[in-house]
Amino acid sequence: MKGTLPPAIKDLTKVGAIPGETVPAKLIQTQMSWVLIAGEHVYKMKKPVNLGYVDYTTLEKRRYYCHREVELNRRLCPQNYLGVSTINLCNNTYCIDGKGEVVDYAVKMKTLPPEKMLDHILEHGNPTPEMLHQVGARIAAFHQEAETGPHINQFGSLESIRFNAEENFTQSKPYTGVAVSSETLDRIENFATDFLDNHAGLFENRVAEGRIRDCHGDLHSSHICFTDKLCIYDCIEFNDRFRYADTASEVAFLAMDLDHYGRADLSQAFIQRYLEITGDNQAEKLMRFYKCYRAMVRAKVNCFKLDDPYVSAEEKRLACLGAQLYFALAESYTTDKPWLLVNVGLVGSGKSTLAKALASHLGMAIISSDLVRKEMAGIPPTQSGAVEMDSGIYSPDFSRLTYEAMFNQAEKWLKLGVSVILDGTFTLRKSRVTAREIAARNNAGFCELEYIISDEEACQRISLRQSDPGNVSDGTTDVYFKMKREFEPLDKTEESQRVIIDSAGTTEEHIASIRHHIFQQ
Repeated sequence: MKGTLPPAIKDLTKVGAIPGETVPAKLIQTQMSWVLIAGEHVYKMKKPVNLGYVDYTTLEKRRYYCHREVELNRRLCPQNYLGVSTINLCNNTYCIDGKGEVVDYAVKMKTLPPEKMLDHILEHGNPTPEMLHQVGARIAAFHQEAETGPHINQFGSLESIRFNAEENFTQSKPYTGVAVSSETLDRIENFATDFLDNHAGLFENRVAEGRIRDCHGDLHSSHICFTDKLCIYDCIEFNDRFRYADTASEVAFLAMDLDHYGRADLSQAFIQRYLEITGDNQAEKLMRFYKCYRAMVRAKVNCFKLDDPYVSAEEKRLACLGAQLYFALAESYTTDKPWLLVNVGLVGSGKSTLAKALASHLGMAIISSDLVRKEMAGIPPTQSGAVEMDSGIYSPDFSRLTYEAMFNQAEKWLKLGVSVILDGTFTLRKSRVTAREIAARNNAGFCELEYIISDEEACQRISLRQSDPGNVSDGTTDVYFKMKREFEPLDKTEESQRVIIDSAGTTEEHIASIRHHIFQQ
């Protein structure tokens, strides 16, 4: 990998190249940048690329865009953007802020703590709705003060938005068969075209109301850091067209990214707080379209890495998987109604694992019986609440209250247009009937996921997860066999609205079956 790097980058990753540092800088690559992390500081150099929408091919352009990046990012993160450093060549060696010939430039920033990045917290921590309320309030204030005017308004015209949407499809089509199927891409394109054709007046109103602003342009979780003062950084500086946008599109970007992490609940917390402050009632009507558009942007950016000669084979493999997931998420926004999926199966059958994967692919909120039950009892999620069967928090009365709470939450999300996965056992027919009735009165699609597993495999899985400190389930083999005896099989009515999840299949196969069920309706 390192042998493919330009000489300047090779030198700058050596000891002594970064002022005041005694250890080598860590190198991270993006499609357009080399990022050197060196102790308390980060230096970001622009690759000499011309990708059509960005042109860094000359030294003067790289200097200009470095200064532009600092200027724009100080709007939302003034404390971390320190200025622009020079890359110097002296005695055939490259260094930063040296005395030799200036051969390039880099944005100089303070290092942000990675453990406080929102994407890290989403993967390894427990982000709260209050954290997203904070982000919503910050973005609302930023948008209200952001520049607008005739030169910006033109980017909110129907023609401009249509151009941006069509560009996504033009740039994504070369990756058909690699990262996305032609059927999925066609479905997304048809949805975008129809939405634009049918909502011309809505887009005109957005311009008239002054909702087209000089925004951040790249508002997703890896650009948000919960330091002492919330830092939202790394905005787009290289192309005004991607930053001048409807504020609803910017909100949709982070909302989509939260959906991508399987946290539609946090997505809604962010959206609702933003709307409370701005009073932008029309923005909700645009969320599905702009979420789809932003997911397509993320998908194609991942695809671009597949053609980058400086990106390793492993990075390309991960980029392809990332693109596939974003394309799937974009497709999920094309449905005209929310969905209620119900896990039906015994403990140890893999229900929660598949629920998490589905939430990321389909932008759904998960309502877990394990978590709801323990929250109601005031017990931490990973603390065992196990007692004798049919007693304590597993008594019939407590279980009934748990499922009632799950149903209430599901109805709340469905009314907001958010799809839901009910992650419980649903061994009793009456609980499944209640779920179906909730879907019907909220005009939601409905599907039961029936899990099939052998006794031997279920017992092995239960034994393994009991040693996992992060496990939230109190299920045991005794509970498994008791549930199996009491399970009420699906009747013929239910069978028409189910997908069978056999443990012999893979997660990818199960997701494909569920997606087929949803998108063929």
